[in-house]
Amino acid sequence: MTLDPRVWRVRPEPGPLVRPTGPGLLDGETVAVKDLFAVAGQRIGAGNPAWLAAAPVQERHADAVGRLLDAGAALAGIARTEEFAYSLTGANAHYGTPPNPRAPGRISGGSTSGPATAVAAGEASVALGTDTGGSVRVPAAYQGLWGVRPTHGAVADGGLLPLAPTFDTVGWLARDAGTLTRVGQVLLPDDAAPLPGPAALVTSDALLGLAAPEVRDAVGQRAADAGAVAVDWAPEPGWLAAFQTLQAAEAWVVHGAWLADRMDTLGPAVRARFERARSVGADEAAAARADVARARELIRERLGERVLVLPSAASVAPRPQEAEAARAATMLLTCVAGIGGLPAVSVPVATAGGLPAGACLVGPAGSDRSLLHLAARLAG
Repeated sequence: MTLDPRVWRVRPEPGPLVRPTGPGLLDGETVAVKDLFAVAGQRIGAGNPAWLAAAPVQERHADAVGRLLDAGAALAGIARTEEFAYSLTGANAHYGTPPNPRAPGRISGGSTSGPATAVAAGEASVALGTDTGGSVRVPAAYQGLWGVRPTHGAVADGGLLPLAPTFDTVGWLARDAGTLTRVGQVLLPDDAAPLPGPAALVTSDALLGLAAPEVRDAVGQRAADAGAVAVDWAPEPGWLAAFQTLQAAEAWVVHGAWLADRMDTLGPAVRARFERARSVGADEAAAARADVARARELIRERLGERVLVLPSAASVAPRPQEAEAARAATMLLTCVAGIGGLPAVSVPVATAGGLPAGACLVGPAGSDRSLLHLAARLAG
């Protein structure tokens, strides 16, 4: 197999890069790891050549990587990410854009773009990634995959290069619900707040209306088939701005010292985000943090013990020239779970035109395992 450098940074042939360290639930599975996780004997590249050149060789695996290996999975290789995971398109200015096997000519979605493409193309069975503002849910929707963003803090993040710790989560993707759920059995703790049975599903015309008509119709039909009840739930003005401001402030705290005199090493889109991040003052960051805390409380109060069904992304995978415009609309949807710190499972659906999209189930904090099982049952 010829290594596609848009998809993989490290993939030995024949593989795997790392063999399983024990038998378990994931025997026979192969994992594409996002280039933000520590892999013993390798560097973390973070999608940026200058960072890669200066990065130390890691002495031990990231916690999540180690747990997958202990459960019987093999590490196929290290797959591409957008620079520092600060984007949702999948495009990397240095290495290119991983292709979208399910929608050729359209973007793959990011920032877990390389691992998602590897799974969609059949080159791995599990993608280990991160989701801060939608970086698992969006490529899942664009490529017809299952994807999960856990409750914030539910999965150990030791050995992960962060972006914005208030929102960062360790997530994963697979081609089927069974594999997605078995990975959850390995990585997730027991549910602190299991879903009541039967779970009450709700949807919102306001949230569905943020998506393009073909996605709105596909997700709305899936919600109706599952018995979801419409509720009056619209995102509050200022939620997205608070999310993006706090994300930017934290991204600069994490990476600013290194980037301060290296901004020219970034591609244009990611550089623009870090320029904004550099400009966020302490008072602006504190106000955003307070706004996010209030919004989190309100979102959790509104949701209660129910499960909200909404689009995973606002459109099908856009063509490259439309990618940045699609990002803003999508983040109005993805920020709900991000601000709430809530688990979210992206379930593949198809539009009337046959393109992949995602129906996202957002559950109460601590309901991760039961939410995965619910998503699998609803998909039939």
